Amino acid sequence: MKKIIVPVDFSDHSEYAMKAAAKLAKKFNAELLILHMLEMSDIMLTASDGLQNEKALYFFKLAEQKFEAFINKDYLKDINVTAIVKHFKVFSEVNDVAKKHHADIIVMGSHGASGVKEFLVGSNTERVVRHSEIPVLVVKKDLLAVNFDVVVYACDFQEESIASFIKATKLFEKMKAKMYLVHVNLPNDRFKSTVEIERIVNSFLKKADGDLQRLDSVNYVSDYTVEEGILNFANNVGADLIAISTHGKKGIAHFFEGSISEDVANHATLPVITFKI
Repeated sequence: MKKIIVPVDFSDHSEYAMKAAAKLAKKFNAELLILHMLEMSDIMLTASDGLQNEKALYFFKLAEQKFEAFINKDYLKDINVTAIVKHFKVFSEVNDVAKKHHADIIVMGSHGASGVKEFLVGSNTERVVRHSEIPVLVVKKDLLAVNFDVVVYACDFQEESIASFIKATKLFEKMKAKMYLVHVNLPNDRFKSTVEIERIVNSFLKKADGDLQRLDSVNYVSDYTVEEGILNFANNVGADLIAISTHGKKGIAHFFEGSISEDVANHATLPVITFKI
């Protein structure tokens, strides 16, 4: 992990993300790219009128000043920090910035659940997650540490999830984290017998890892909903982090039909990291 990008909007939750990103940067001796997206209208950005240009320049300079004050934190000292201000309209452009700078991970803050679905419903975090080609770590509170010693990775063990699974396992190995793989069995038409699940898991691991050495880390749980199964299991094993996969622009991952991934991210008090399928 050499470069970490953290978009900020001057909110408390974006500072939680900045603090977490700073801890990761210190842990991995990585560069921290702090990004503020100055949202302006098409008219403001393209107008030839001199007054409009002056207004655009004024707001850009104002944002730079506010940004400079926001990132003037003691916990950022001794970290290689690059400050970036862009006048993009939406946070979906974060992926372009991440690609340009060859970032390894994006860290974002989110309000989570409190009746408002800030994570994956019409929010800036949604746009980043659905467009990002690199992992996105979402935090909802001030984290005391980012050791992530115990990680729960929810998986459907379908072939389309192999690439994101490999990315996740490589990252967690670098973090030296203990990873639990969890499959949630539901009492409906998606129910599978133990034999059926074992057959799917064995095939998946052989294709992903080339062997079955990770088989001992696979756990099957039964619950009424997938999100409840994931959250209950994470709580039982004392997890520090929950990992899920998404289809990005195509919507929710096959395993996380409907709003399951949204519910997991919203109701989990733990940080959640997403990997694009």
